[in-house]
Amino acid sequence: MPTHYVYLILAILFEVVGTSAINVSNGFSKLVPSAIGIVCFFAALFFMSLVLKVMPVGIVYAIWAGLGIVTITLIGFVVFGQKLDMPALFGIGLIVAGVLVINLFSSSTTH
Repeated sequence: MPTHYVYLILAILFEVVGTSAINVSNGFSKLVPSAIGIVCFFAALFFMSLVLKVMPVGIVYAIWAGLGIVTITLIGFVVFGQKLDMPALFGIGLIVAGVLVINLFSSSTTH
């Protein structure tokens, strides 16, 4: 796997952990989850900046946001007990389809 994809996966993972931490920070009123969230977002942006050296910003952001949305949605369901209706699930399915189309068929994924 190319290094920039490893960095992109790390950026997504840090963003998801950061979002999860902020979810339990109670509006930044709990110190530990707030600090975890902030550190994770800095790490996510750092790794994303490395990916941007070899991939266009629009493609990076589409993959980062799309996979982040899907992952945090699964965490919301499993960890936080959040439920989604069929239109929400359909929309998330379209996001996954978009990320797959970009990665499988676009020649824009690298400079």
